[in-house]
Amino acid sequence: MKPTPGKYRRFETVTLKDRRWPDAVLDRAPTWCSVDLRDGNQSLAIPMGVEEKLEMFAMLCRIGFKEIEIGFPSASDTEFTFTRRLIEEKLIPADVTVQVLVQAREHLIRRTFESLKGVRQAIVHLYTPTNPAQREIVLGMSKDQVRDVAVGATKLIRQLAESAPETNWRLEFSPETFVLTETDYALEVCEAVSGAWGASASRPVILNLPLTVEAGPPNTHADQIEWFCRRLRDRKAAIVSLHTHNDRGTGVAATELGLMAGADRVEGTLFGNGERTGNLDIVTVALNLFSHGVDPGLDLSDLPRIREVYERTTRMSVPERHPYAGDLVFTAFSGSHQDAIKKGMDRRAKGGAGALWDVPYLTIDPRDIGRSYEAIIRINSQSGKGGVAYILDSKFGYDLPKKMHPEVGNQVGAVADKLGKELGPDEILAEFRRGFVNLASPLQLHAFDSDPLGKDKVLIRAEVSWNGDRSVLKGEGNGPISAFVHALNAQGWVDFSLSDYRSHALSSGEESSAAAYVSIQAAGGRMVWGCGVDPNIELAGLRALVSAINRA
Repeated sequence: MKPTPGKYRRFETVTLKDRRWPDAVLDRAPTWCSVDLRDGNQSLAIPMGVEEKLEMFAMLCRIGFKEIEIGFPSASDTEFTFTRRLIEEKLIPADVTVQVLVQAREHLIRRTFESLKGVRQAIVHLYTPTNPAQREIVLGMSKDQVRDVAVGATKLIRQLAESAPETNWRLEFSPETFVLTETDYALEVCEAVSGAWGASASRPVILNLPLTVEAGPPNTHADQIEWFCRRLRDRKAAIVSLHTHNDRGTGVAATELGLMAGADRVEGTLFGNGERTGNLDIVTVALNLFSHGVDPGLDLSDLPRIREVYERTTRMSVPERHPYAGDLVFTAFSGSHQDAIKKGMDRRAKGGAGALWDVPYLTIDPRDIGRSYEAIIRINSQSGKGGVAYILDSKFGYDLPKKMHPEVGNQVGAVADKLGKELGPDEILAEFRRGFVNLASPLQLHAFDSDPLGKDKVLIRAEVSWNGDRSVLKGEGNGPISAFVHALNAQGWVDFSLSDYRSHALSSGEESSAAAYVSIQAAGGRMVWGCGVDPNIELAGLRALVSAINRA
C-alpha cells in the first residue's frame, strides 16, 4: 500500500536546535488531573449515569487525585445534576479541586457558574479552537477574532468568580488543538488570556496544551512544549499542563517527553479511555515513574479493584496486554522467560523485601499493585521446564530438584501441545501425579519394615508385586532406600543404579506428608526420575524409587 501523492503531508513544527529536554530526568511526579468523568465519559457509547459517576469520583479520590474534571455541566442535565449532587451532598474532599469544561460562550459560562454555586474550590476549564482548520472551517474567524473571543470569555469568568468570593476559583485555558496551532499564535492567545485573568506567581493560570490529535512523533511534541515554556513571558505565573491523546499509539511517550520538556501537570484517564484511540493512560505513566523509584503520588496498590470499578462503570474492558493492568502482563509462556523469572524470584526470596528489585522480564513487583505471583507463569506448548516447576512449587509445594525439571516440563508440555490449550495449575498437578507420583505398575510396594543391623546398616523386608506376582524381598544397606535397591537388584527384574535422592515436607496441598524424588540410571545410561508422597518420609523415598523404576 502506498499513500496517494499529495494526499498526506509531513508534520512540521517548531525549530529548536538547542533543545534541552533530551538531557532531563523525571525525578518527581507531575500534578495529575483525571478527566475520566468528562473526556473519558464523552467517549463512551453509553455514558455513565449519575450513580456510576459518583462511584467513579469516589474511587478517583481514594486513588489520590487532587484535581478531577467532573464534567461539562452546561452541556446536559445529567452533567449539571451530577455537579450539584457532589456539592450539595458534600461529597468533595477538602483537598480535592473539581474542574469543569466550558466553551467560550456567555450563556454556557453563566450556566457553568450556576452548577458550581457553593463549591469550596473549582477550576473553570475554558477552551477555544485555535488551530487553522477549526478557525477557518468551523468558526470562520481570523486569528484576531479567535483571540478576542478567548479574552472576552476570560474576562467574564473573572467577573463571575469575583462575584462569588466564597469559592477559590482557578482558570484553565486550552488552545484547541495546540499541537496543530501555529506555536507562536498559541503563545499569543495564552498570554492574552493570562493577562485578562490577572495571572501571577501567587495566582497562576493553568495553560493546558492539548495534543488532541497526535500528528507527529513524541519528540516534536516535546519540542513544542519546550519552545512554549521558554518563551512564555512570565513562566512563574503559569502551570503548563499536558493533555495527550493516542492516535499514533505514542501518547505515553509524548507525555513523558513533554514533562521532560518542562510541563508541570498531566491530564488523562485511567487505562487511557478516550475518543478514537484514547487519552493518555495515567496509570501507565504513574507506574512508569514508580518503576524508577519515583513516588507517583497516586495509590495504585489495588489495581485489580480499580480495574473492576472502571470496567463496570464505563462498560469498557482492559486488554489482556495492557501495561500493568492486563491479565497477561505478568505472565510468561516462553520457557526461557519462565526459567529466568523463577531464578530471579528465588534470588529475590533470599535477599529479603528490601533488596533491589531485579527479576528478569518484570519491571515492578506485581505485589506492589495488588497482583500475585500465581499468574506470572502459565503453561502451554511453548512453555519450558522452569515454568512447570514454578507452578508445582508455588501452588502445591513440590520443590522439584533442578535436574528433574526437564523431564517433568517435557511431559506436561507434550500434553498441552496435544490438547492445543493452556493448562491450569490443577491440570499441571494432575499430569505430574499421573506421570511421576506413586506409580504402581509393573512394580508395586504393598508393605515395608526395617530393622537396624548395627551402625549405619539396616535390614528391610518389603512386600511387593512384579507384573501382578506377589513376593517378599529382603535386603541390606546403609539406609532403607539402599537396602531396597539391593533387594531389587537381587531379583534381576530391572537393571538400574541409584543416582540421586531428595526429600522435603510438603508445604501445601497435602497435610503431614512428605515428598521424595529419586533419580536412577537405567539401562543404556538413561536418567529417570520418580516422585513418592507419603506421611512417612522413608516410605515416600521408597515410593519415589518405585515410581522411577516403573517409569524406566
